Amino acid sequence: MLNLILFGPPGAGKGTHSIKLSEKYKLVHLSTGDIFRSEIANKTNLGLEAKSFIDKGKLVPDEVVLNMLFSFMDKHLDENGFVFDGFPRTIVQADKFGKMLEDRKISVSTVVSLEVNEEELITRLVKRGLASGRTDDTEEVIRHRLEVYNEQTKPLLEYYNKKNLLHTVYGVGSVDTIFEEICNVIEKNVKGKYDLI
Repeated sequence: MLNLILFGPPGAGKGTHSIKLSEKYKLVHLSTGDIFRSEIANKTNLGLEAKSFIDKGKLVPDEVVLNMLFSFMDKHLDENGFVFDGFPRTIVQADKFGKMLEDRKISVSTVVSLEVNEEELITRLVKRGLASGRTDDTEEVIRHRLEVYNEQTKPLLEYYNKKNLLHTVYGVGSVDTIFEEICNVIEKNVKGKYDLI
């Protein structure tokens, strides 16, 4: 299985490129936000458990997030692999995620980090907010989200770098150019290991 983690701060383009990667390599696009919404809409036990935390304004605990993630993955283990869109978010999640993958004899193939400077991210997200009417895309909220990313998620760069899995792509320019660079990085690092490439 080809399992890719696409990593980067809010507004770096993870969602856009994850979808394109899933189409190109015939992978399952896995976004925890999408899984949450689906489980909650379908009123599954895990969905109801997650909703009980969300309704109180609390973060959903890692165990619940991971159980949802693997409940979804277990239904797709006969696929070519997965694109993990912005997951894991913390080192604790990454450790637990790694152990749960090992239990299924699955491993992460490569991690691609999209690097975009902060001012560019803020400009992008404010524009997105104006276009989509998203109330969480105000400059104040965006700056807070970037602080949280820098504190909690950025340490994962070093975590995956130590495992020799991390590769960086400059995430500014046309979508097609950036996507081509992401594909080049993936193909250079996993060539010969997977039939898809």
